[in-house]
Amino acid sequence: MRLARTASGAGPLMILLHGGGSGRATWDAFTRSISGWRVVAPDLRGHGDSPRCPEYTLEGYADDVVELLDELGCDEHGPAVLVGHSLGAHTASLIAQRHPGRVSRLVLEDPPAPPRAGTPGGFSRARLALSGLAGGLSPRRRFDRHALMSAIARLREPDPGWWDGLAKIEAPALVLSGGPRSHIPPARLRAVAAAIPDARLVTIPVGHRIHSTALSQFTAAVLEFLR
Repeated sequence: MRLARTASGAGPLMILLHGGGSGRATWDAFTRSISGWRVVAPDLRGHGDSPRCPEYTLEGYADDVVELLDELGCDEHGPAVLVGHSLGAHTASLIAQRHPGRVSRLVLEDPPAPPRAGTPGGFSRARLALSGLAGGLSPRRRFDRHALMSAIARLREPDPGWWDGLAKIEAPALVLSGGPRSHIPPARLRAVAAAIPDARLVTIPVGHRIHSTALSQFTAAVLEFLR
């Protein structure tokens, strides 16, 4: 699985992971607003110019990015900063849980945290549709609809293993919440930040797509955290 990607700049490695139904171009404005980093933004499997698959699992997204880290020489040049939005944030969290030595810092933008065991479903489909992730996406975006719908279905199911794995994250983490305008419950993201040993929670109440809707605030929060 060789992911299509855009690369620019020089310095410590930063990987930007887009959300479901999106693509690497979503990070273009953010990339232009920072300097001093070697930035690589891939298309996740089933999105953009990356290969389509007969089946999409949440673990598969993470495995692809780990292969990308291998290709980029992560072990030789040091751990990477992972910045992920939505599905990309979940992918980044899985990598940080399973390969803690390969992640130096972790930025999780409105991650779609699955419910804990014994609690109600992850998020309502009505709120999801308002965010443009269940039928309202622009036809100009290129992705396998099966990839998106499969991720939504899986993330709405309880995943106690993922919650337990948050305690294994060693990298300092920034959890960004879109506030009550997002379909991701703010209370759940407070729980995510509390479960990661070294994490801070910042709320930018503009909804699910913080980096697109409030670029300057998003950039300021990320750069302050990285400093």
